Amino acid sequence: MFNAVSRWFSSDVGYSFRQSPTAMAAAFIAVVCIFCSVFAAWVSPTNPFDLASLELMDARLPPAWMAEGSRKYFLGTDDQGRDILSALIYGARISLVVGFASVLVSVFVGVSFGLLAGYRGGWIDAFLMRLCDVMLSFPAILVALLIAGVGRALFPNADESLAFGVLIVSISLTGWVQYARTVRGTTLVERNKEYVQAARVTGVAPLRIMVHHVLPNVMGPVMVLATIQVATAIITEATLSFLGVGVPPTSPSLGTLIRIGNDYLFSGEWWITIFPGLTLVLIALSVNLLGDWLRDALNPRLR
Repeated sequence: MFNAVSRWFSSDVGYSFRQSPTAMAAAFIAVVCIFCSVFAAWVSPTNPFDLASLELMDARLPPAWMAEGSRKYFLGTDDQGRDILSALIYGARISLVVGFASVLVSVFVGVSFGLLAGYRGGWIDAFLMRLCDVMLSFPAILVALLIAGVGRALFPNADESLAFGVLIVSISLTGWVQYARTVRGTTLVERNKEYVQAARVTGVAPLRIMVHHVLPNVMGPVMVLATIQVATAIITEATLSFLGVGVPPTSPSLGTLIRIGNDYLFSGEWWITIFPGLTLVLIALSVNLLGDWLRDALNPRLR
């Protein structure tokens, strides 16, 4: 593993990364957020979901530098007495899981449809591209609201895992379109090149050509798009949770924390909503900056 990392830093992409302070700072922030989210049980000062440990008398306490009492919390507490810092760590984990999972589903569906449409052509290409046009005519947040609302209506007593599944499907339903159109355009170029023609002449099956020959050469733009779409998926999840149709209230994400704090914003307890909002902005901005750097690093015209 150390040799692989060393080779990556020695490559052109690694050199571009070392020469970009913005990319290094964004990567550091993203790694810290992911590390804290994965190891939340060890990093978090308390477990905000443990009802037995909650102290209602500590509700809406200000941050440590503003507190005057004996009990001090670094970022304050919310309306239920939960430590804001611990709630942010656990809430970021939920937002990141939903964001990454929805992007993975979108990449799988979009790349599959894009390869099929670009390589086969004909009526399959026409049908899939018209389907993309239809999906693009609807705002992503509107489709997600519709699917999430229908899922909650059909399964009102569903457990948390089903609620997370509905949320991931809602975000992925429109997210796959950009991958499909990007992969289709690249596949239309790759399918006429010599290595694909040689594979056809030797009798290689079309499915094998698409997976083993064309797919590795179209993944560059997909990686860049996926990196940027992670931030979009996290913001979409936060928006749905803010509107009350996202993750269950028993497992609040950053959007749920912002919605809860919004009720107390004008009563002076600004920390309940400000800190979750800043965390959401920080995660989305770091991922977007990494996506911008990766796009420039993989663009041969900018080297």
